Amino acid sequence: MSYRPRIPSPDRRTVLRGSLAASAALTLPLAATAAPAFALSGRPRAAWGVQVGDVTASSALVWVRSDRPARMIVETSATESFRRARTWHGPLVGSGTDFTGTTPLYGLPAGEQVHYRVTLADPDDPRRTGEPVYGTFRTAAARRRDGVRFLWSGDIAGQGWGINPDIGGYRVYDEMRRLDPDFFLCSGDNIYADGVIEPSVTLPDGRVWRNVTTEEKAKVAETLAEYRGNFRYNLLDDNLRKFNAQVPSIIQWDDHEVRNNWYPGQILDDVRYTEKNVDVLAARSMRAFREYFPVSTLHESSGDGRVHRVVRHGPLLDVFVLDMRSFRNANSPGRQPDDTTGILGAEQLEWLKRELSRSRAVWKVIAADMPLGLVVTDGATDFEAVAQGDPGAPLGRELQIAELLRFIKHRRITGTLWLTADVHYTSAQHYAPERAAFKDFAPFWEFVSGPLAAGGFPANALDSTFGPDRVFVRAPDRANVSPMESPQFFGEVDIDGDSGELTVRLRAQGGSVLFSKVLQPGRVGQ
Repeated sequence: MSYRPRIPSPDRRTVLRGSLAASAALTLPLAATAAPAFALSGRPRAAWGVQVGDVTASSALVWVRSDRPARMIVETSATESFRRARTWHGPLVGSGTDFTGTTPLYGLPAGEQVHYRVTLADPDDPRRTGEPVYGTFRTAAARRRDGVRFLWSGDIAGQGWGINPDIGGYRVYDEMRRLDPDFFLCSGDNIYADGVIEPSVTLPDGRVWRNVTTEEKAKVAETLAEYRGNFRYNLLDDNLRKFNAQVPSIIQWDDHEVRNNWYPGQILDDVRYTEKNVDVLAARSMRAFREYFPVSTLHESSGDGRVHRVVRHGPLLDVFVLDMRSFRNANSPGRQPDDTTGILGAEQLEWLKRELSRSRAVWKVIAADMPLGLVVTDGATDFEAVAQGDPGAPLGRELQIAELLRFIKHRRITGTLWLTADVHYTSAQHYAPERAAFKDFAPFWEFVSGPLAAGGFPANALDSTFGPDRVFVRAPDRANVSPMESPQFFGEVDIDGDSGELTVRLRAQGGSVLFSKVLQPGRVGQ
């Protein structure tokens, strides 16, 4: 279950009762923040809350973290009273997984609210148990008419903007929780392993931003312990823990889980790092990533060690989660006329084409961790995403995307749309062949949102190879605008069960809907 990049490796971007033992504080007790130093007395404690991931009509994965070795026990019920509860015996958690554990649930009823509680038991005395931690989620509907509604965004604790107790921490998670979506899609940059969190930052207007800090966030992450500490950091926020207890997630990763703009085989020229081999860093990050998130393809019982996967959410929706990081070629000027590796790798591209053609869902959301037509640079001459600023025929990584778009058109695959984050603003782009240099594709939409808790940045330039038209954009006018100066962004997708219409809403923290677009089902292009 190790990280497997393109080349072998050696080793930015209802509150639930009991969801936390202490919800008033943004920092947890020392014993919780340093699990290996736990006291041997007492009962196991799950102060980091619970999470559920990759929910389908009949299955889900439940996550928890203990403060010491413990047996994970999950109970599920149709009611909060837990009458007629079903018990699931989970793994023994210990130091090998940083005291985290994930239990898969199968045979769940479709389209129903599931209540669950996680209890941690002393492995030597099962009668000694900690206080249970509670959560709830909805399984995907088996009937089309029930509809689907979910949120997406990304980019958390970036550019030095961490958990600020003066503004209530990550308040955007409380706002999203109150919308009560079926699930949340995180489009990457769940952490900023390369971003230091200082105790305070002075803003341009003289105000002071104050951060909760930890030892692991005082430097760039290099060791497994430091990567684990980065993933733990966000769980210090009460809003996020409550959100996790109510809203299941679909998680993907991007660059900042490892290091800014990384690619397989990269050797760093960065004085902050003593470990220069990015493949070593990526392997450590991936181990921590699979320990801290419930991801079906990374679970030891059934996973195959990859991030890219399809999460099927009933007859209306399939979510195709991409990994545009692990199999890419090196960042470059992107002008090569032949490129079979691209940003997905040849195997992942064939997987995506195959799964898209097999899908019978009305809507096929392609969850990308990077945008298609937005020019994202890496230094003075190289490019980080797909587009490279040349408005002509596809070159470099664009060749792989052109092949995919051509496949979608010629196979008459309906209902595709692209969702992403990464660039730290929100926008809507419509791609059409009549505006494009490459014309053998059907029109489609790409929607961008984020950040959730990071710096805001100005809008990127567009590359016209695939004919994007920026229909809407909301972005700061300068780089790294703090969350105290600019609202954070997230998107909402609402699929009507009767008509099949899909509505995308781009939202700003504070409750406002900035932009809305309704798409019709059953069309190859929109």
